[in-house]
Amino acid sequence: MKITKSVIAILVLLIIFSSKSAFSQSNTTYNFLKLDIGARSAALGGSFISGANDINLIFSNPAALSTLTEKQASIGFFKYLMDINSGNIAYGQRFKDAGYFGAGIRYMNYGSFEKFDEQSVNLGTFGANELALSLGYSNMYKDNFHYGVNLKLIYSNIDEFSSTALAADFGLLYTIKETNWNFALSLLNAGVQLSEYVSTQEDLPLDLSVGLSKKLEHLPLRVFFELGDLTADADNFVDRLKNLSVGGEFDFSDNVKFRIGYNNAQRQDLETGSSIGIAGFSTGLGVKFLDSYTLDYAFNSLGNVGTTNRIDLSYAIK
Repeated sequence: MKITKSVIAILVLLIIFSSKSAFSQSNTTYNFLKLDIGARSAALGGSFISGANDINLIFSNPAALSTLTEKQASIGFFKYLMDINSGNIAYGQRFKDAGYFGAGIRYMNYGSFEKFDEQSVNLGTFGANELALSLGYSNMYKDNFHYGVNLKLIYSNIDEFSSTALAADFGLLYTIKETNWNFALSLLNAGVQLSEYVSTQEDLPLDLSVGLSKKLEHLPLRVFFELGDLTADADNFVDRLKNLSVGGEFDFSDNVKFRIGYNNAQRQDLETGSSIGIAGFSTGLGVKFLDSYTLDYAFNSLGNVGTTNRIDLSYAIK
């Protein structure tokens, strides 16, 4: 109980801090940390912090680590726009009475670019990459209150320049098993740069989100709602609804799940003209096979900008 009170106290202090100081953030770095991790989350429009029993939740809500029913490992690939590619790998398990531990790595490669000097002389090419390593811990109180924390090391390089940072993620998850409700809160990327690209200190993309989900009684469907980016400046609560995302996961069978989602912030950000198509909408599929393997796929529309695809392969170690 003392551990639980300590975690709650830390979260409250961080939320108060973010509400008072993070609004002044105007120039953040490591913005790859804002992208969804995992095909399941992406297919649900990013509304997944209230999910459970998925190792990729270590990246968005470390409290969900303690919902794992068995050891899990996952590897994923994300094909973004142009030559930008991303990958992720995660593993988590319970260690007897000590709690649940996990680790995750996410990686971004931005391709190669031509390099010129001040006289426009071609100096060849250079690359840009970013990486974040997360080490997580989670536990529960009375089987339905889950809490967790990540320690995260971040690295970024552009040509010969590089930068590092140290951050922490905090999460809470409360489940009501009798009525199939989940309530969640997560605070991500609370930290500071250890070294700058040149000499300018930049803020990390602090992100506070709340979410809930419910498995419907008479339908094989769980619905998800999430309100993110609560540390961003806003004139009133209605303006914050811009950052609302919703999703639905249909259980076609024990081995097949269909997902659909909508991300309102993404749709508004991608508005480039009178027609933006189905920007902000997403869909995907999860298929379990050979008893222990799960293949997840997600398709996301960016409207006139294009589309993205990602795929994950997970393995439950029994």
